[in-house]
Amino acid sequence: MTFDLGETLAEYEGRGFELHAKHLNPQLPRVLQTIGFHRNYVRAEGPYLYDDTGAEYVDYLSGFGTYGVGRHHPVVRKAMQDVIALDLPDIVHFATPPLAAALADRLLAKTPHLDRVYFCNSGTEAVEAALKFARFATGRKRIVYVDHAFHGLTTGSLSVNGAKEFRKGFEPLLPDVAIQLGDLDALERELKRGDVAAFIVEPIQGKGVLIPPPGFLAAAQKLLRQHGALLIADEVQVGMGRTGKFFAYEWEDGVEPDIVTVAKALSGGYVPIGATLTKDWIFKKVYSTMDRVLVHDCTFGGNNQAMAAGLATLAVIDDEDLLGNCQRMGDAYQAALRPLIDKYELFADVRGRGLIVGLEFGKPKSFKLRAGWSALQAARTGLFAQMVVVPMFQRHRMLTQVAGDHMDVIKLLPPYVISQRDVDNFTTAFVDVMDDAHKGTGLMWDFGRTLIKQAITK
Repeated sequence: MTFDLGETLAEYEGRGFELHAKHLNPQLPRVLQTIGFHRNYVRAEGPYLYDDTGAEYVDYLSGFGTYGVGRHHPVVRKAMQDVIALDLPDIVHFATPPLAAALADRLLAKTPHLDRVYFCNSGTEAVEAALKFARFATGRKRIVYVDHAFHGLTTGSLSVNGAKEFRKGFEPLLPDVAIQLGDLDALERELKRGDVAAFIVEPIQGKGVLIPPPGFLAAAQKLLRQHGALLIADEVQVGMGRTGKFFAYEWEDGVEPDIVTVAKALSGGYVPIGATLTKDWIFKKVYSTMDRVLVHDCTFGGNNQAMAAGLATLAVIDDEDLLGNCQRMGDAYQAALRPLIDKYELFADVRGRGLIVGLEFGKPKSFKLRAGWSALQAARTGLFAQMVVVPMFQRHRMLTQVAGDHMDVIKLLPPYVISQRDVDNFTTAFVDVMDDAHKGTGLMWDFGRTLIKQAITK
């Protein structure tokens, strides 16, 4: 039998929805159908998706942050073609491949206070390595994490996941403990028990787009060092330039995490990759003797295709000043959207850094709108945000998401290559949807009643 990818695509064209429902996660087709998100996407370029009718959609999810440099960036695509054409030996394991060495060297150049890199396949694997390394290096067992945190869904990373909806039904997990974001007193109480290996934190939380209070990371680092514990910065979603600095923790002076995790955008959108960056002494504790050379390892970690994608992505970020574009476009979104808070009583806040932007909605003052809002909240917190997401997609072909379960917050996470035109178009679309929402009647509120029925009967 010969294989032809084009023939396979043609054979299964139009059957994705049916076969996903039959063979894969059955809830995904149901969700797409309920909110009207089902489309047959056939092409993608930069920040845009195209369906089988030729319609263009702006991708404000970017693969949950994977497509930092946009979809199918020509530099990254050429690197993929080149690395395959070279017929390099790969995944030998008992070898020291040069592309892995090159990517480690160039990543560490971005973090001069760190010394070593462990390569794996995803953000959750990078977090798993960070947790294991911290426990082994300190000889302690507990990790402190933050409520609402998201660090992954494998068992170790789930143990430091502050979202109850992901943890439910998978207990017992590891004996870790959550604190509120910004609560230094709670952190110090846990550290005084003497059994904390590390504190893991997202410099900006993806769930809800929550930013720590100014000075929190630096103060937490000081406490951790006083008590012999480590600081782990989870930069899987907000790192690699998204906030306008290469790592989001760099927004606070003096913060130098002991361990940093990266993934998503490092892949260039082509080959899964994760990386755990640490100080030298931590690696030397874990890999202390020759018989421990494989004590923590990954079959596909450091493979040539992933390394080529990472190297090309770093080059694109530098060559095209994408950190600068993230900051400029992030400022443009803030400048365009912030004045709308005073215009719309349902619109409560806009926050974020660079190209992670949170739009929060809140209880209106007027009686007519308050009644509708209260009905939605009584059914399920977060339904109003979903009411906004749907017309942004169906009317304006802009793919956004609610920023977390039971949150009336929409998160924008566009590729770094977004333009001022996209900012202007988003603002126009958002104004249209907010105008409709503030009428208190019409298609949006009809859809809201549908969502209430779904929430009650599910």
